[in-house]
Amino acid sequence: MPNSLLINLSLLTPEPTGIGTYAANLFPQLQQLEPTLLASQQIDNYNCYQIPETLSPNRGPKGQINRLLWTQFKLPQIYNTLQSSLIFSPIPEAPLHSKCRYIVTVHDLIPLRFPQKFSRLTAYFRYYIPQVLWQAEHIICDSEATAADVANFYQIPRQKMTAIPLACDNINFRYLDLPAKNYFLYTGRHDPYKNLERLIAAFASLPDRTNYELWLAGPPNAYTAQSIAQVKELGLQSSVKFLGYVAYSQLPVLMNQAIALVFPTLWEGFGLPILEAMACGTPVITSNLSSMPEVAGDAALLVNPYSIGEIARAMQTVARDSKVRSNLKKASLARANQFSWHKTGEATAKILQQHL
Repeated sequence: MPNSLLINLSLLTPEPTGIGTYAANLFPQLQQLEPTLLASQQIDNYNCYQIPETLSPNRGPKGQINRLLWTQFKLPQIYNTLQSSLIFSPIPEAPLHSKCRYIVTVHDLIPLRFPQKFSRLTAYFRYYIPQVLWQAEHIICDSEATAADVANFYQIPRQKMTAIPLACDNINFRYLDLPAKNYFLYTGRHDPYKNLERLIAAFASLPDRTNYELWLAGPPNAYTAQSIAQVKELGLQSSVKFLGYVAYSQLPVLMNQAIALVFPTLWEGFGLPILEAMACGTPVITSNLSSMPEVAGDAALLVNPYSIGEIARAMQTVARDSKVRSNLKKASLARANQFSWHKTGEATAKILQQHL
């Protein structure tokens, strides 16, 4: 049946980030299933069904409401019209209480692990997503850690889930053989669970701190002011740089020249910056919990992210010991080679094929 598989790309934007990057890299790997793409723009070499442009995340909260309404009321009509047998959604959104069969991907349950008062997102994860997951044919997760969270928070049987790791763009993120500079790098948002407070405190405690800088790359948000205030309080204004949003094309250079990527986050669905840094041959210091050990393997220094002392000692070790840096570089490049979008796509296609 030519339209038996629908891939829902309603979240795709011209400049995808995060989950959009996952969707954009994954659907080309599923071409052998001859899917119909639900997309707002025509995509060459695919059978596409045009949907409104007003559903994407770059439209803000209104875009999400539009997308949820479209998913609930319009998507079942499209499914019936095209005589489909399965929808694949790269996010955990699907029509509830309909005859649509679907498989979805869950990336993380961070809004439940770190709930915020009066957050629409927490309500979305608490009330909508569990209904979607209970009605799904199967659930794909970014990591075993995310699968465990889905089982624990929603009491969904573990056998209903498959953990399929992500990959990074190894054409963009690669070893560039550039001279190292004297900064530690963090990339990502400034949310509390990202643990910037302890990272900044760890940097402040380095005995030879004046030899180094800490660069924080990522778009500012409501929590950035707290980090700036902490930096001022500790007298670190000359050595901690807030870079703001860094263009995708500039990130590899930034990573290649760093002493290390320091990513002591308290929880991640996957932890893509770890893999991106490893693909550049950059030493990685990251957390010993959640999905980070799954991604890093034995190619990073794993620390307790709640221990400022452990984070600082790892930073000091990488900065001072050239042998450690060299070993981590080799291990990082080898580890990064184990991940690819082709592998992610193959594993995903296998799951979809079983349910078509």
